[in-house]
Amino acid sequence: MDTKILLENGTNELEILEFRLGNNSYGINVAKIREIIPFQPVTIVPNSHPSIEGIFMPRDTMITAIDLKNCLQIGESQDEGLFIITNFNKLDIAFHVDSVVGIHRISWGDIIKPNATVSSSEDGISTGIVKLNNKLIIILDFEKIITDISPETGLKVSEITELGTRERNSIPILLAEDSALLNKLIVDSLQKAGYDNIIHTQNGSEAWDIITKYRNEGTLKNKVRLVITDIEMPIMDGHRLTKLIKDNDDTKDIPVVIFSSLVNEEMRRKGEALGANAQLSKPEIGNLVKEIDKLVF
Repeated sequence: MDTKILLENGTNELEILEFRLGNNSYGINVAKIREIIPFQPVTIVPNSHPSIEGIFMPRDTMITAIDLKNCLQIGESQDEGLFIITNFNKLDIAFHVDSVVGIHRISWGDIIKPNATVSSSEDGISTGIVKLNNKLIIILDFEKIITDISPETGLKVSEITELGTRERNSIPILLAEDSALLNKLIVDSLQKAGYDNIIHTQNGSEAWDIITKYRNEGTLKNKVRLVITDIEMPIMDGHRLTKLIKDNDDTKDIPVVIFSSLVNEEMRRKGEALGANAQLSKPEIGNLVKEIDKLVF
């Protein structure tokens, strides 16, 4: 998909594609999108999940087609509309939508986190809501949608067990991850791997506030030895957090690990330009532990 997406790094902005399902507007981060194509017939896969329409192979790449209406429990899509073909967590997935409205460039600070009346913290499939032109656009959690359909595509916590018995370690690690479910899974996995001093926050702004507090107290070196951050987060994203850390003389030596479903070739270049010490795709929790081992010892 040809866009001029965020040529400047660390601006705390993103581009979202607004699309329609029935009368409702939804959004997806443009960084996840490969292309948008008209609907085309798919081959049905026997005994597959009800939200899987089937598979097809444009340009010799097999892609799974997902019926978003079915996922959201608002009906089923007809043989029309569009496929939004995405790539994240090293997966190629097509999401069936009715129509596409356009692309909006917004700040992560403009995204409102859904409260408990919209969805429970760990079960909801909305990462945020943004108001544009007097209309609400619900930004969907596509990673959770796919994990709910196919749990083996999610965080591979079994990799921690494969690391074997490890010594306990109290090195302080700061985590910024907005998904309540993933936040808990990452913390649990790191503790199982021996890292039992984890400060976990919901976005880059909360993490930066903690870093600033300890820096002002003169205790930063003892309180934060490494930062793990997602990229997509409301209020402040991981790239902005990385930039703030690496552009400040008092904090630039803190190792930053970007742990995100969006670590593709383009995003990896951005992370490198911002000074990230390591970047890993979100399912690779075992490799995350190995990178932490390298950076703190």
